Amino acid sequence: MPYRYFKRDISWLSFNLRVLLEATDESLPVYERIKFLSIYSSNLEEFYKVRVSGYHSSILKSVSRDESEEEALQTLLEINNEVTEQEKAYYRIFNEMILPELRNNGIILYQTEKVEPFHRTYVENYFNEEVFPYLQPMIILKDDIHSFIQDGCIYLVVSLQKKKKKKTPGSSSYTYAMMKIPNTNVPRFVELPSFGGNHYLIFIDDLIKANLQSVFPGYEIIDCYSIKISRDADFSLDKEDQKNIAERILRKVRKRKIGAVTRFQYDKEMPDYFLKYLCEAYEIEEEELLPSGRYLNLSDLIKLPNPVGEQLRQPLPHLLRVPELEANTSILRVLRRQDVLLHFPYQSFDYLLRFLLQAAFDPKVREIKVTQYRVAENSAVINSLISAAKNGKKVTVFVELKARFDEENNYLSSELMQQAGIKIIYSLPGLKVHAKLAYVRKRSNDPDVPLKGYAYLGTGNFNEKTARIYSDEGLLTSDKEIISDIDEVFRVLEGKPNMHDFKHLLVTQFNMVPAILQMIDREIALTREGGEGYIILKMNSLEDREMINALYRASEAGVKVDLIVRGICCLVPNQPYSKNIRITRIVDTYLEHARIWYFRNGGNETIYLSSADWMERNLHRRIEVAFPVYSEPLKRQIIDILKIQLSDNRSAVWVDEHLNNLFKRETASPDEPPVRAQQAIYDYLKSTTGQ
Repeated sequence: MPYRYFKRDISWLSFNLRVLLEATDESLPVYERIKFLSIYSSNLEEFYKVRVSGYHSSILKSVSRDESEEEALQTLLEINNEVTEQEKAYYRIFNEMILPELRNNGIILYQTEKVEPFHRTYVENYFNEEVFPYLQPMIILKDDIHSFIQDGCIYLVVSLQKKKKKKTPGSSSYTYAMMKIPNTNVPRFVELPSFGGNHYLIFIDDLIKANLQSVFPGYEIIDCYSIKISRDADFSLDKEDQKNIAERILRKVRKRKIGAVTRFQYDKEMPDYFLKYLCEAYEIEEEELLPSGRYLNLSDLIKLPNPVGEQLRQPLPHLLRVPELEANTSILRVLRRQDVLLHFPYQSFDYLLRFLLQAAFDPKVREIKVTQYRVAENSAVINSLISAAKNGKKVTVFVELKARFDEENNYLSSELMQQAGIKIIYSLPGLKVHAKLAYVRKRSNDPDVPLKGYAYLGTGNFNEKTARIYSDEGLLTSDKEIISDIDEVFRVLEGKPNMHDFKHLLVTQFNMVPAILQMIDREIALTREGGEGYIILKMNSLEDREMINALYRASEAGVKVDLIVRGICCLVPNQPYSKNIRITRIVDTYLEHARIWYFRNGGNETIYLSSADWMERNLHRRIEVAFPVYSEPLKRQIIDILKIQLSDNRSAVWVDEHLNNLFKRETASPDEPPVRAQQAIYDYLKSTTGQ
């Protein structure tokens, strides 16, 4: 019998396995499949840097979140065992499916340093001219701080023996050396001259191995393998000490480079004597060891050259128009008449940029306020706000400096904005601000309402680059009651006293959690009265136990619950207390990122869109906003999109009580038409907008 709750990180590994499984889909172009191998590796790297570090803290420092030292060690062992099995699957997929498919398309990726005779001269010349000048081989001596291993970099470790000495594996006559692959100076993959109608590629790792003798003259090369270390990248700040927060966060970020080891990856073919020496030299503990394949850092596969052409990639369809915003040049004028819902990435993020730019140049606009969590480098959103400030608008931006791995980018963009005269407000004590809000105040002709408000509320970041590959929803509105609540949110962020309770928006730290529980309880009550309670919840992660328990209560009362959860899901389905709950997971071309909450409410359907996942951190340690969709046509769009996602029988899986990903396509009836939700949503939006 499973636990009442899945462990958060074991559940996350189930999600990442689903990402890996996408690489097995033979209906996808080979470079699309390679993309998912890359994403899997990148996800896992961040997981070890951020999540696994917490277990090491529990074990080594007796610092625990929710687990004892013994429980933390047990979970860490479960994680490493599961990852080891997934890594085996990864290399099977790569070696037995991807490499042959590349070969079928005339692309040969060498899997050895022993290249064909017709490439030897090219490989040697490339090494001497492009690689050798950047190599820094170092002798590995125990307790030698000069051979520090940098986080996330691939190193080649070499065992050597002076020529003419007797070979004795593991003997003290061996010399051990290492050198970092110079990834900032050379590409991970090198294109070699074509031959016999085929294109040839080689890992830079193998190209270096093929020329090791010239790096270590006078030595015989005994063994050479790849290693990589992941270091703790998580940090926290004292709630009591919020002075100079930007400077303190940047100091913490820079210390990531020397964080504690959370994973030591090595080629599983490495002999015991070699691994033992490295563990002693770098004080690697057994629970940090993770045997892997010949090639590490395979997130680099996203950079694999494509010498054949775009037919080997998944094409992105052209962006759909939003007719309401095409027919009128002024978005603010449109919003005086109606709300507009934007569906990314099916529709262009440029509509939001136009909203901000038009506000920047409108002489009647007095003020613009925005929350910033993650933005693109050289952000078009930031440029729009700088233009507004230079045009005399009062611009305020709340910058969340604690957005993990975006701290420095957020700090640099905030400095640019400050130089342009924008008021910057930094992180709140003990809280992350994750809400996605943009607020414009414009002078109106109505003497009773001297300033009229316009706003954008979103489920995703103000990032034009990720908006092309993340699936999100955004609402443009001038609804005066929602605007009043948005004004109140910014008062909170600016440290001003509250003027009124939130009446339409659900805001964490204020009314969100009670409101969600009330809506669930309402479905329970309606079901007990003979109605048909129904809840659909779409989100990235479901972990908060109070919310899970409420859904269990709903299930036991007969309420039907459909969950569309891409990532972490700690709720256990198919149990007596969850028999009315189904969990769908969709992984496809776009990253499913929208948070949508639907409650049937006896036919008076209620829909909220939100920045918040149902995780303990989001609901209790962040500022998040959920916003209602009141327009009936827009509600119908959201409901139709949810129905399409639930009908997906190509990219969707059921998540069962053992965290298995069960493809719906394998149980679909033969006469059931195939539905791939992302394509079907695109077709739906195209059809309903007459394109």
